[in-house]
Amino acid sequence: MRTQIAIIGAGPAGLLLGHMLHLAGIAAVIVEQRSPDYVLGRIRAGVIEAGTREILNAAGLGARMEAEGLVHDGIEIAFDGTRQRFDFHNLVGRAVMVYGQTEVTSDLMAARRAAGATTIYDAADVTPHDFDGAKPSITYRRDGITHRLDCDFIAGCDGYHGPSRHAVPTAAITQYERVYPFGWLGVLVDRPPVAPELIYARHSRGFALCSMRSATRSRYYVQCAADEDVGAWSDDRFWDELRRRIGTEAADTLQTGPSIEKSVAPLRSFVVEPLRFGRLFLAGDAAHIVPPTGAKGLNLAVSDVAILAAGLRDYYHDRSSAGIDAYSAQALRRIWQAERFSWWMTNMLHQFPDMTAFERRLQRAEFDLLRDSRAAAQAMAAMYTG
Repeated sequence: MRTQIAIIGAGPAGLLLGHMLHLAGIAAVIVEQRSPDYVLGRIRAGVIEAGTREILNAAGLGARMEAEGLVHDGIEIAFDGTRQRFDFHNLVGRAVMVYGQTEVTSDLMAARRAAGATTIYDAADVTPHDFDGAKPSITYRRDGITHRLDCDFIAGCDGYHGPSRHAVPTAAITQYERVYPFGWLGVLVDRPPVAPELIYARHSRGFALCSMRSATRSRYYVQCAADEDVGAWSDDRFWDELRRRIGTEAADTLQTGPSIEKSVAPLRSFVVEPLRFGRLFLAGDAAHIVPPTGAKGLNLAVSDVAILAAGLRDYYHDRSSAGIDAYSAQALRRIWQAERFSWWMTNMLHQFPDMTAFERRLQRAEFDLLRDSRAAAQAMAAMYTG
């Protein structure tokens, strides 16, 4: 089989890239190691930046998002009992939308089916080949048979553990990483959210977040050990801990119920450079990971893909390689800004092991600056809304 672009990974990055290329008349085949049900079953965040919303709408993918998504004009930050709302619309004239990543993926899958484009699921041993030359390809096994897909370029949209980045020679790639000494214990529950907007809470017992997926489904998190045993947390224990951290006002209105999903997410910051290796491009989680504190993961993936798709359109339509040549540097500028913001939010709001009194006061000073300085609040709002 042959195609112009071989895309490894059918998460949001790979599916969106495939859709954008389809709209541009560029052939792309997506190869995914997992099943469609597995891909859709992954629980992920769902804060959509203003720019991401524009990209999805421009690609004809926003109808359900616009009908069902929740527009948020701000967030609240609670710091040791002091609760402050930051009005994004007033500060920077933009908003975010809450619409689950699972729903974005479902919309992308539906668009790909409607286009009649090829996605190969349950592909084992996916391996990129010869991307340092003129004739790259990927191989994979399915139903016991090894298949080969020849192409012009390979897009590695296969996540942190996927084969694309690991196929790059060690000497050709630089990795930057910060592993945080804690995780987030998250619970999904079919109850209305405790507040109309997200609440980020810093407490001496640890961070907490009140989020949602819809008007009737909520997502809550508490900071925990990175190796926390989920089985040690009953629903009652989780709700008791969450109440302690989010303050009396929110705790009094919290609607609890049986969890429908409970898991621990480790926190890390991770970036690789460059993002292009001959005819192989990395995008999404294959290229970077951000702590969820800044709500940047899905939005960064969409940004990567938009830049790469534009470069590939120029290559095929105008015979210009300027866009794909600039892809890595252009995407990395955005990536590092998002990494900085997520790192800053994480440092301001979490309880770190062995934190000194001086460091705790610095956290408070950061919050006070946001509360008291419009310029500081505007900078935060600009980064949060994208």
